[in-house]
Amino acid sequence: MRIDNSASRTSPESLLDVAALRADTPGAGDVVHFNNAGCGLLAAPVLAAMIDHLRLEASIGGYEASAARAEQVREFYAETAALINCTPENIAFAGSATHAFSTALSAIPFEAGDVILTTRNDFISNQIAFLSLSKRFGVKVVHAPDLPEGGVDVAAMATLMRQHRPRLVAATHIPTNSGLVQPVADIGRLCRELDLLYLVDACQSVGQYPIDVAEIGCDLLTATCRKFLRGPRGSGFLYVSDRVLSAGYEPLFIDMYGARWVEPGRYQPVETAARFEDWEFPYAIVLGCAAAARYARQVGMDAIARRTPALAAGLRDRLAGLPGVRVLDHGRQLGALVTFAIDGWQPEAFKAAMDARRINSALSFRHFAQFDFGDKDVDWCLRLSPHYYNTEQEVDQVVAAVADLSVAGGSRDDR
Repeated sequence: MRIDNSASRTSPESLLDVAALRADTPGAGDVVHFNNAGCGLLAAPVLAAMIDHLRLEASIGGYEASAARAEQVREFYAETAALINCTPENIAFAGSATHAFSTALSAIPFEAGDVILTTRNDFISNQIAFLSLSKRFGVKVVHAPDLPEGGVDVAAMATLMRQHRPRLVAATHIPTNSGLVQPVADIGRLCRELDLLYLVDACQSVGQYPIDVAEIGCDLLTATCRKFLRGPRGSGFLYVSDRVLSAGYEPLFIDMYGARWVEPGRYQPVETAARFEDWEFPYAIVLGCAAAARYARQVGMDAIARRTPALAAGLRDRLAGLPGVRVLDHGRQLGALVTFAIDGWQPEAFKAAMDARRINSALSFRHFAQFDFGDKDVDWCLRLSPHYYNTEQEVDQVVAAVADLSVAGGSRDDR
């Protein structure tokens, strides 16, 4: 999937009514929220969906409320499927993207000597999961090299695919520790040609870019709802392809929701991706996720995909011109995560100084990204991640704050 970050004759802001979107975002007037890669600010319809259901649970009971809202709960699957171009039967709710990812991994019958082929920029929890499989089952983890300009070398990855015939190919679309956008569709075409199982972590790209699982060519895709999709915390989803379902893949610990106990010594998995779900659901959160997916689609993913990276590109360019600031994002394609190091500050003190200015941000550390931060020779960075409801004036405010702090060099009391 190629992301076009080039300039356009049409202003990204002109495609959206930013003032109306901010009016629909309760927190937008309270903080400069540049931590959408952590959690996006909830939109009013998302908040209302959750509160309304909790009130219903309080008034008539939890089981009764879920039964009364069964049709609305089903909309989560329809809305999420429409967001990524699949059918509702391919979607499973999960408590987080990591929950979805580990559940997907548990369905693969790894054996000693199997190979997982991945990148040097996969998310920390994914990398740890691969190492855990290596430790427990003797699986070999192979990392494809990066290009000199950043991002995975797809040609080298193709060679490794043919050399190792991996049991699984995995890639993170947008790593949490940089603005890099990986060419997941190029990897997917290779996987289809070689009939290899392919798992994509789309945690930072769902809600930021249009996602088409058919175009990506993945068998499994995981995401959270709390980031650029602007859904509630404690939620995510797993996409499971028809190919995986028909091949009989199922999670290691399947429960009464995902399977039927058909006789004393046998169970039968359900036919849909529901086999990857558990019986207990946080129904208010599920309804909030449905509202978030619906809201993103109503705003328009194409317009979001133009405005959000454009705000980040402007922020990145201006930060790069500040003394003592080193922008860390490398790659042919860059998204809405902007990372930088700054001289003269300790991480917690610098973030606290930004917090004091009511600018929300996030810290990343070397142990989040051993390969990437090792290559860049940094121990920590600050991550800023604007979204479509942020403004150019907020970009000005953030740049001015970093400029002021870079001159201060940590010498003030707020260090």
